[in-house]
Amino acid sequence: MSERIWLVTGVSSGFGRNITELLLQRGDQVVGTVRKPEAVADLVEQYPVRFRMELLDVRDTERMREVVNRAATELGRIDVVVSNAGYGLFGASEELSDAQVDAMIATNLTGSIQLIRAVLPHMRAAGHGRIIQISTYGGQVAFPGNSMYHATKWGIEGFVESVAQEVAPFGIGMTIVEPGGARTEFRYGSAQVADLLPAYDNNPAHAFLKMLDPANGLAPGDPARMAARIIESVDIEPAPLRMALGSAALASTLGVLRKRIADFEAQTELAASTDFPPGE
Repeated sequence: MSERIWLVTGVSSGFGRNITELLLQRGDQVVGTVRKPEAVADLVEQYPVRFRMELLDVRDTERMREVVNRAATELGRIDVVVSNAGYGLFGASEELSDAQVDAMIATNLTGSIQLIRAVLPHMRAAGHGRIIQISTYGGQVAFPGNSMYHATKWGIEGFVESVAQEVAPFGIGMTIVEPGGARTEFRYGSAQVADLLPAYDNNPAHAFLKMLDPANGLAPGDPARMAARIIESVDIEPAPLRMALGSAALASTLGVLRKRIADFEAQTELAASTDFPPGE
């Protein structure tokens, strides 16, 4: 397919912006969602035909469905969805407010779930489609001070892995993208920090403060290169279920998974001890 129609959430900055710019430069059409229209005024002016801006807070499920249905109807189809909108929230679990917990789940988890649910009927009717869920290597690896962020990413990864099996017979592929640290506003601009408690000073839960300070060194990931790899993944058949981006992220993920497997294998006798004996 020479020209694709993409729907990308959260295109004002970060991966969403990088992906959108590359797609428009190569001649694809993009429906990009933002919460602040001025953030993409330049794209609207430069690509008046191929870029369609939609105002959307992904916590608004009704509005989400309107955006998806209108794009599919007016443009004829949606070939690829990039579920990208989200943000980071740092702080020990008890430092987070109830409002912060609810907003994080509504944006990063429920918003992604409802976007996927909204687009599936259109892709199923068309007999094809690709859904890319932006996650993080933190969907496999957990760090202190990131509990709610991990909760949303581990949750959406489980959702996507299940749904991918449901929709494969309809020609729909799904990919979970797990980037490592990248030089985007996610880390150096949009990240939210809880009201910190003195009790957690010098605690691993506050280690993130060093990471968020650019003076301590920038993240190794190049968001433009990562965006290019994400776009290229759409041409891979079958769709890769997971795609790790960043050598450090992959090494960390492999280390955690190997330890997890070893821990489970050490429980072989324990697990078997709870079965009924053979023949009973």
